Amino acid sequence: MAFEVGRGIAQRGAVLLCGGSTGVMDHAARGARSVGGLTIGILPTDDPKTANDSIDVALATGLGQARNAVLAYSAEGVIAIGGGYGTLSEIALAMRIGRPVVGLRTWRFERTGQTEAPLWSVETADEALAWIFSHLS
Repeated sequence: MAFEVGRGIAQRGAVLLCGGSTGVMDHAARGARSVGGLTIGILPTDDPKTANDSIDVALATGLGQARNAVLAYSAEGVIAIGGGYGTLSEIALAMRIGRPVVGLRTWRFERTGQTEAPLWSVETADEALAWIFSHLS
């Protein structure tokens, strides 16, 4: 799914911005690169060499998990795929600042009396891409 999302982002002429490391981030970057897309990794470390091989521009922040705020503020929209607490923090930060966010087999959260907007959730890469690009200004 991450490869498909990365490829779809690049095919639409957008830049892939991600955490630049392994797993979902690596697969998304490989997808974008497979069609000639530009990939930027916002790294938690202070060493640009820690980026995966599919990252074109490695921004070594040295911020650890605080780099998630840099990601949220830098992205025009967010597709959250799977993930752990780091992904959860990126979702929350992006939603808090008004970025469009769609979840692809990721966190779900609802609570009684919830006043915050819900996280829109989809099941496929194509649905995630269609949703996010239709919500970008």
